[in-house]
Amino acid sequence: MVESDKGVYTGRPSVCRNCGALVGAGEQACTQCGAPLGSAALPQGAAERSPYEGDAMRFALAVLNRPSFFTIIFLVANIFVFLLMWASSPPGSSLWEFSGPLLQAYGAKLNYLIQYNHEWWRFVTPIFIHVSLPHLLINMYTLWMIGPYVEKLYGSAKYVVFWVVTGIAGVAASYLTVRPEMHVSSLGRFLFKAADNPSAGASGALFGLVGVLFVFGIKFRRELPDGFKRAFGTGLLPMIALNLFIGFLGRGFIDNAAHLGGLASGAVLALFVGYKRPHERADVAIFWHILQVAALALVVVSFFMVWRTYAGPPPDLDNVSVVPQLTQGDNASAFGTNLNAVNKAQTAFIKAVNERDAGDIDRTVEGLDAAPHLDDETDALKNELKSLLARAKEFASNAQPPRLTRQQRKLTEDFAAWNKKYQEWAEMESRKRGEPLEAPAPATNNSSNGNNSGSHKTSNRR
Repeated sequence: MVESDKGVYTGRPSVCRNCGALVGAGEQACTQCGAPLGSAALPQGAAERSPYEGDAMRFALAVLNRPSFFTIIFLVANIFVFLLMWASSPPGSSLWEFSGPLLQAYGAKLNYLIQYNHEWWRFVTPIFIHVSLPHLLINMYTLWMIGPYVEKLYGSAKYVVFWVVTGIAGVAASYLTVRPEMHVSSLGRFLFKAADNPSAGASGALFGLVGVLFVFGIKFRRELPDGFKRAFGTGLLPMIALNLFIGFLGRGFIDNAAHLGGLASGAVLALFVGYKRPHERADVAIFWHILQVAALALVVVSFFMVWRTYAGPPPDLDNVSVVPQLTQGDNASAFGTNLNAVNKAQTAFIKAVNERDAGDIDRTVEGLDAAPHLDDETDALKNELKSLLARAKEFASNAQPPRLTRQQRKLTEDFAAWNKKYQEWAEMESRKRGEPLEAPAPATNNSSNGNNSGSHKTSNRR
């Protein structure tokens, strides 16, 4: 039998004109949006549909068809920067962790360079830098999974602003939590850092996107289909809790402050920023386009400053063609032994300056003396570092507050000048000897608070 006036066939499935869903044979109303087929009323006893359900299905269809160009652009940008860093590493270097000097050269966050050298761009560039190949793969997979949702919901202009702002908020949180005096209890070690190590990674911005989706799912829960309700809002709580638990286990090399800073800033933005509802006009307020251009310009200018001040080795595509190492060997060469000794000495210096704890200095000076002789230039660099260590030891024991700030600043500036010379020497020697900078540390290496934070080894990843 046919209802010719409405085109609804009782003997076979039909399509709902309201939401486009497929309706089973014999149904008088759409099971998805509740709209009656033709002039038919809802079946007797059927529950009254929410007035939001029609919008919910249109929401799903409209949103899922939107483009997500800037998610792809950010993926490509992160991978491109990683390839540049790989090309700047010595041939055959390990991709398990880039060296500290290389991270510093490419713009990783270091408090003393921001505070004393006024390198403000280090609040921006770490969003696009990763310390290892696994670090990059994990973050880019996460971006691929959640980035399109935020971009489709809010549009590209707001998405770009969210990414840059929450990323900067994560770096700022990392900057503010280098507090050795707070790095004492389990909670303190979770949030605060004892040493000023290089910090980099996109996960501050990624947590920002999670914060946006969390608040979005709660704020607009009445407009969302069931699948979206389960994916956003309170549905994100298990993922957030799991990541914070992993951060608690990995305190010391995971920058939890950056994660929390990104998460909080994303949640705040979502509280005040409206999303792009289904079938809304494509036009976005000029205000958001201006902010989008400003955010992208800030990223470009920041990396221009990295290029302008770059002190690392130039990228060489031949390095990328060499099969990299994903693990580090067990046997340390004479060059590697010297690197390890210097790494420990740098950690002791930072600990003495930041925490006023000189307990490791004498031991690391003995390690420098015990390292095998390479050449006169190496010995000169080690002697200069021993002089800095002696000054740091004196500083740590100085109990006169008026002198501390000036003395600390002078120490930090001299250490930065020495470190620049040491970077140049280490990169040159690494290329000449064909050995990576990530030299293996001896089994007896015990650094403060369980954090092996040498300039060439350990960095906070986000």
